[in-house]
Amino acid sequence: MKTYRFGAAVASAALLAGGLAASTGASFASPPAGNGEQSVRATVDTGSALVQLAGDPLATAAATKPAKGKKIDLSSKKVKSYRATLSAERNAFKRWLRVNAPKAKVTGQFDLSVNAVAVKLNGTSLATLRKAPQVLTVEYEGLYRTTDADPDPDLALIKAVAAWGGGGAAGAGEGVKVAILDTGIDITNPCFADDYADDDGKYTNDKVIVAKVFANKAAKYGYDAAAVQDHGTHVAGTVACNYLTPATVSGADIPYLISGVAPAALLGNYNVFPGDIEDARSEDILNALDAAYADGMDIANMSLGGGASGKQDLLTMAVDNLDRAGMVVAVAAGNSGPGYGTVESPGSAARALSAGASSVPHFVGAKLSVEGKDYPIASGDFNVVEGPDLEGALGVVSGDTNGLGTACTPLAERSLAGSIAVVSRGDCTFTTKVRNAQDAGAAAVVVVNNVAGDPTAMAADGTEPEPTIPAYMVGLEWAKALSGADEKPAKISADLSYTLTANADIMAGFSSQGPTDVDWRVKPDVVAPGVNVLSSIPNSFCDPVGPCFAFFSGTSMATPHLAGSAAVVKQQNPDWSAAEIRSAIVNTATPGALTSYENGTTLVDDPNIVGAGLENLKAAVQATALLDPVSTSFGKIPSGSNQTRTAKIHVRNLGGELTAKLTGADSSLFRVSGSIPKGGEGDLTVSVRVPRGT
Repeated sequence: MKTYRFGAAVASAALLAGGLAASTGASFASPPAGNGEQSVRATVDTGSALVQLAGDPLATAAATKPAKGKKIDLSSKKVKSYRATLSAERNAFKRWLRVNAPKAKVTGQFDLSVNAVAVKLNGTSLATLRKAPQVLTVEYEGLYRTTDADPDPDLALIKAVAAWGGGGAAGAGEGVKVAILDTGIDITNPCFADDYADDDGKYTNDKVIVAKVFANKAAKYGYDAAAVQDHGTHVAGTVACNYLTPATVSGADIPYLISGVAPAALLGNYNVFPGDIEDARSEDILNALDAAYADGMDIANMSLGGGASGKQDLLTMAVDNLDRAGMVVAVAAGNSGPGYGTVESPGSAARALSAGASSVPHFVGAKLSVEGKDYPIASGDFNVVEGPDLEGALGVVSGDTNGLGTACTPLAERSLAGSIAVVSRGDCTFTTKVRNAQDAGAAAVVVVNNVAGDPTAMAADGTEPEPTIPAYMVGLEWAKALSGADEKPAKISADLSYTLTANADIMAGFSSQGPTDVDWRVKPDVVAPGVNVLSSIPNSFCDPVGPCFAFFSGTSMATPHLAGSAAVVKQQNPDWSAAEIRSAIVNTATPGALTSYENGTTLVDDPNIVGAGLENLKAAVQATALLDPVSTSFGKIPSGSNQTRTAKIHVRNLGGELTAKLTGADSSLFRVSGSIPKGGEGDLTVSVRVPRGT
């Protein structure tokens, strides 16, 4: 029986694979009209109207408008008299309503800036209201949001807030239930606080409505659904952390209030890694999946993975069948990259909503100062400088990685005595590097990243003896400057602070790639934020105890973005099937938005790396066509074999007349036929022929 592990990344590097129509270059979803980036995004409430009445308001009427530089004297007899006149006109309009539109009700009255009333229509048409003799104009009431940019850089990357619609955060995922198959959820974290002082159960409340444990050793060791490990609480917070939750990390204030992708969604704790268990059997995961479905969960999140075994993988079969039965299952692609064919099970399932990972441009850390230049450095599981600032000469460990050594083998005794050691990421765990530097006398360690983007929080591997000196990571962009600064005086600040950068949408260095084994399908489906994701962790992980938050990285962190997105899509489109929800998320992703982990600038367009592209939740809720399957692959075809293969894609057309078009360098090898009428559904036929000589 295979075992599966949850997937927070610690080190290594990779890219991502994605979604479908990307395989042929076909696109089946139309973008919304306009550029979609207005600072004020207004829609209308068709259940209510503003009705402008004849007669100028106080602000502009000849008898009441103020002199230049003055304000209206609301206590004057002249103003009171004119207000009475306007009131009489409004009363006349109300009498007209009672006779001609008895269902409509006046809910508000205005005479200062406009002479108007607000009307609850209750089915009355605007045309009917326009017939009233007192009326000048009638319009639906507008719905507006703040003009401020979304302050949460994580949600902004996938346009989550823009996707929430007229209901805002209060309706984002409301009524949708998301199962978290993970290490448990700590309901004492404010991300999961409910409206009641008393919890309904030991590990449940009105936000986390289920808490169950699934492990063959659970009874033997007395394990229950408690969140002993931190992974599941972090995942759950990304899905549905309460709207606008204050957060701090290691004492540093986060300058905005965090929210989950679907802050109104309900959660289920299906703990398949209870206690200190780090490997879950497929049997336990299957039991948890079935229980989640039986409990009425609409979506399941599985930020876990193990070795793939092709078409006979029973866990992938279970994922496919639950999708057919109406439950969306979001799964991590895995952290086994780089390289093709590294996608893990059950993210390899055909009908899984599989997540690859990209960067979020922020972190909490200190500053390394060298000769007047400050370098932001990220903290993690290791000790930090607690004060005063730590000063010492840089001790550069030389080597072949950007001029730096990896410190994966013991260093010469006292070779780093009293210094701030500078080493490169790669080849061994962070704990090994820090321990070797400490053994060589270093007072602190700065690890230079070996992939583009921001430094990340370094995880300890748990081996003994644990290093005790402070350790941090700095970005790859500073490798050249630091490798040439040996013996330069340096200082590490004791103060930690939040840093926002420009390093967004860089493919993660660890994200697994497709194609899948045996059947050679493109996976994962779509990319979501998975590097330096800020979310909740159990309060017990902080000293003093909680509230507790942390930055994690991994396809585990990308997956709950997709699960939360599925909750938002389902809440707004309750009649859509699981496949249609997946299609809306995958086939509206933004292509050409992701860059290489090697340098952070080169665009990545290989569908086995980025798949359908970067998730765009705003576009997903506005999808105009839904595909099943969401992606199509023709498998492994020998070059020049003259073989022809054909596949069908079922399409539900929610927009206008739909025709398919093929693009891309190899589009001449493909053919597509069929069209879907407005409001209809049917099959498109896609074929590929690999002629001799190709």
